Amino acid sequence: MNLLPKSPKEFGSIDYWEKFFQQRGKKAFEWYGTYLELCGLLHKYIKPREKVLVIGCGNSELSEQLYDVGYQDIVNIDISEVVIKQMKERNASRRPQMSFLKMDMTQMEFPDASFQVVLDKGTLDAVLTDEEEKTLQQVDRMLAEVGRVLQGRETEWLFGMEEGRKQLAASAGFRRLITVALHRGQQYEGMDSIQAELSARVMELAPAGMPAQQQVPFLSVGGDIGVRTVQHQDCSPLSGDYVVEDVQGDDKRYFRRLIFLSNRNVVQSEARLLQDVSHRAQKKRKKDRKKQRPADTPEDLPAAPGQSIDKSYLCCEHHKAMIAGLALLRNPELLLETPLGLLVVGLGGGSLPLFVHDHFPKSCIDAVEIDPSMLQVATQWFGFSQSDRMKVHIADGLDYITSLAEEEARPHYDVIMFDVDSKDPTLGMSCPPPAFVAQPFLQKVKSILTPEGVFVLNLVCRDPGLKDSVLAGLKAVFPLLYVRRIEGEVNEILFCQPHPERKLAMPELLEMAQALEQTLRKPGKGWDDTYVLSDMLKTVKIV
Repeated sequence: MNLLPKSPKEFGSIDYWEKFFQQRGKKAFEWYGTYLELCGLLHKYIKPREKVLVIGCGNSELSEQLYDVGYQDIVNIDISEVVIKQMKERNASRRPQMSFLKMDMTQMEFPDASFQVVLDKGTLDAVLTDEEEKTLQQVDRMLAEVGRVLQGRETEWLFGMEEGRKQLAASAGFRRLITVALHRGQQYEGMDSIQAELSARVMELAPAGMPAQQQVPFLSVGGDIGVRTVQHQDCSPLSGDYVVEDVQGDDKRYFRRLIFLSNRNVVQSEARLLQDVSHRAQKKRKKDRKKQRPADTPEDLPAAPGQSIDKSYLCCEHHKAMIAGLALLRNPELLLETPLGLLVVGLGGGSLPLFVHDHFPKSCIDAVEIDPSMLQVATQWFGFSQSDRMKVHIADGLDYITSLAEEEARPHYDVIMFDVDSKDPTLGMSCPPPAFVAQPFLQKVKSILTPEGVFVLNLVCRDPGLKDSVLAGLKAVFPLLYVRRIEGEVNEILFCQPHPERKLAMPELLEMAQALEQTLRKPGKGWDDTYVLSDMLKTVKIV
């Protein structure tokens, strides 16, 4: 029985596939390879607990065999009603958790970011039968839908939007750019091992006429390639799945990180572990060296308790710049003895408010965090604690500030800091959410700031047009606006003040930052010597 079409175009026809599966019956038909031929590759890149979508499933046994070895969160779709009915009947009793749905892959009904993996064994080939405009448009719709339902960094503005990809290509300095997303579970010794695995596939996509021996540079967006030790993982109703993990830095020191798996390539919070804790762990490892260890267990495991955190160390460059901005308060040499009211919106691991609390003994801090799970994480894993001078309010920052602004005897803060992430990675601005920089809300922020105070904002915006709009809105409310770009990162720290006559010339600003650092370097107080506070303001520009 000849099941092949008369012409390649029939591969794109629903009628062809209905007849194909009617004539084929229940006997499986495998395009391009069986499970046994593909399982090594599939097991390497797909983790058993990941949610998998198989597009154009047909009556292949691939999904069934994946299910039988532990991959049980699988959804299969196909455009043929006949084959979906056959597969439902075939799997109803043996594989009850696996689903089969009649659905067009160019118009899928799933919500955005529904799957960690989308698997296609031959469906793209069935669609791409020629290079006519209509066919290419169909392929574009298919790939756009795959990108929409797939979780991961490829959905971010930089990777998922045309303007973002243009910016990425321009920053790389090459005419052709291939992006590859690594799964968190993949472990490599370094970039060389990644390059060895991908080089052959990359060369298959090379432009025509390029020499076979041409060297293709591999660039990394972030250097987090090595082994992670997951200390804690959970799911927050607001922030979704998250992990607390320990990694070893280039200087062999250990760092603890908070990662939201919805935006898994961004470090939400980071803290350095105290060196003596790592030293104790090393002693224990020497003692236990002869004990058998699983092959995938990293050799260097730091201790886990929250009290092991180095609270004097600010890992994030933007946090260092935000602290340096306190020099704008004037008279920095008196700040340790001056009552200082601060409002910090966005707790994360709590390192920023904790640093202010420990280094400014007269400070009183209100920290606002929308997610109660993050307070638990900060307390248990990042050494954070509340006191009579530092209180955490579980609330939406927008609502909290609005309520303060509406009070008759509203408080006035010397410093207001925003370090709030956006949950929508497609906007081109991942920090803060757009509502936090809307002019009506900024007016409320201004109303609870002292006339001499400073509003400090962490801005992460890759969209140039959107960034210009944000800066214009801030300038309309806060006429004095300083901008400090963080080198090597997208972050820009904005220092906003209500009165332009308080503008400082650069030499005066650096002198005040130096005075602030001298004030903070007190005997008996921990201080990080790896950076100079005044250097954090050297590249500040006034908008």
